[in-house]
Amino acid sequence: MKKYNLPILTIFMSLLVLASCKETKNDVVQNKTSALKAGYEIEPVNIQNVKLTDSFWLPIIKRVQEITIEYAIKKCDEEGRFENFLIAGKKKTGKVRGDMPFDDTDVYKIIEGASNTLISAPNPKLERVLDSMIAIVKIGQEADGYITTWRTINPAKPPATWVPVIEGKRWESLQISHELYNPGHLIEAAIVHYEATGKTNFLEIAIKAADMLVRTFGDNPGQVKGVPGHQIVETGLLKLYQITGKEEYLKLAKYYLDNRGNPNNHKLYGEYAQDHIPVTEQKEAVGHAVRAVYMYAGMTDIVALTKDKAYENAVNNLWENMVNKKMYITGGIGSRHDGEAFGANYELPNLTAYNETCAAIGDVYWNHRLHNLYGASKYFDVIERTMYNGLISGISLDGKQFFYPNALEADGVYKSNRGSCTRQAWFDCSCCPTNLIRFIPSIPGLIYSKTSKDLYVNLYASNDASFKLGKTDLQISQQTSYPWNGKVGISVNPKKEAIFTIKLRVPGWARNEVLPGDLYAYKKASNQKPSITVNGETFAIQPENGYFNVTRNWKKGDRIELNFPMEVQEVETNSKVATNKNKVSLEYGPLVYAIEEIDNKNNFDKIDISASDTFKVRKETNLLQGVNVIENSKFKAIPYYSWSNRGVGKMKVWIDFKN
Repeated sequence: MKKYNLPILTIFMSLLVLASCKETKNDVVQNKTSALKAGYEIEPVNIQNVKLTDSFWLPIIKRVQEITIEYAIKKCDEEGRFENFLIAGKKKTGKVRGDMPFDDTDVYKIIEGASNTLISAPNPKLERVLDSMIAIVKIGQEADGYITTWRTINPAKPPATWVPVIEGKRWESLQISHELYNPGHLIEAAIVHYEATGKTNFLEIAIKAADMLVRTFGDNPGQVKGVPGHQIVETGLLKLYQITGKEEYLKLAKYYLDNRGNPNNHKLYGEYAQDHIPVTEQKEAVGHAVRAVYMYAGMTDIVALTKDKAYENAVNNLWENMVNKKMYITGGIGSRHDGEAFGANYELPNLTAYNETCAAIGDVYWNHRLHNLYGASKYFDVIERTMYNGLISGISLDGKQFFYPNALEADGVYKSNRGSCTRQAWFDCSCCPTNLIRFIPSIPGLIYSKTSKDLYVNLYASNDASFKLGKTDLQISQQTSYPWNGKVGISVNPKKEAIFTIKLRVPGWARNEVLPGDLYAYKKASNQKPSITVNGETFAIQPENGYFNVTRNWKKGDRIELNFPMEVQEVETNSKVATNKNKVSLEYGPLVYAIEEIDNKNNFDKIDISASDTFKVRKETNLLQGVNVIENSKFKAIPYYSWSNRGVGKMKVWIDFKN
């Protein structure tokens, strides 16, 4: 990174850093390796073992490192996020600043994302900033571990008028107060910070909060009954269980999940919060999409940890429903602005699509867990489609503008992005910008996963990785220009010769499958086939479970060459999706394309595709930081993720098709 200008508050509080950094009590994580990796059959290769060199993803990650993190810290400082912790801890006087009861989490998510950047790009200045931020957070925590600054400052005066106040007590409005969502993000961030830096200053704050929750919630006399309004504390607690081995965290997470839909535990919140029926009876993805996928991720963790069949059946039913009936071509989920929610089956409007950026991120987290559980490539087909399209569309090419919803059509009039026709610099509810900061630096940790004898290559991006596969010390590297072409070279270098299996994912689009299920299909199947060679020898094998499986005695210098031929493909939607009838969208490899008015100023509204049309793919290095464009005699199309970087205008993904 170039530099880091500390905001006024972090400079003021930097004197507290020394006290916070010296505490590295290893006893809080003494069971780190013994708790629960055995829960999942497959283990991701840690981000610390993967150095990204990729020409597509590395610039995006660097942009977050060098621009977006500092930008977000400045915004949080300007809008009082840090000051709230100081007021809560009585180091300053004042009223709650900000508009949302979950503003604290913006600070936590920035720390989480920045912590991951320290792994790939050590930066002492940034690390000092994080220590200052953590010191500020510690000030806002109450003596018993409670941490939600607005309620500590003035429980009778929530920042949002829609948070009800009855007696001003803790937990009285769990449905909407975010008193459990806040420590959930705190715990998630603290674990990442600990793993990235080895420091426990943030982790100790999280453990103190988690221990308070364990004492507070349950069915014993004197305990509070209830479940989170907005899920995420469940996955935080389950991760904390994994690094500490403390059973109480697992039990509390399951308590929260087991009691959703239980009217004997609390007054139900309804479908909006997935609290209408017990989670094991839920078969359809409903309600607020972010809450839903965070909950489904926690349920999947429970499957891995407890082998609960009822949970497993529910998770699989929910995934099938979402992917087969409720997912956009970009991987986006949540079609309704009202409630930021899933719609009915096959309800996928384009102009008014919601597709919250946070929901895309949560869906990646969920699908990653499902892959760890089952090892099927279909989960990475969803991850890849989401990442390259409906997720990174949430951040502009300059790293300072954001989409909260991600529409698939724009008319230049309808203000789809919370009052704007294009990306905004910030939001009163800024969960999406900080969630992008949280997620994007973690991408290298998605590329590989492993068992004791199998290496999964899940995503294609240039990188160098070193790790243990069973007892084998292995170095592996990729060289590729993916997603602009489908050629991938992989060098395999075990320290000693060893027999193991490398599973190389064959992307769904290369197997003529848009997404798992029948929601989308290519109008005409490609005749081109993916191919694989090892040391120049062609392997005539078919994908198994979506992977080329190569088992051999691997030696230093072994070389794999993959070719996933790319061509422009027309996609059509299941006829039950009324909004896309007689329309097609265009894809090239993993990328979904859109036509934007700025490139097609003449007759934009009359552009169509006919059966006789042919397409040309051309690299434009000076357009949108370098993209492949699709052209024919009628229009130019750009990758969907890059739209709306050149001002307000019309755009569409689905184009009229004329036979």
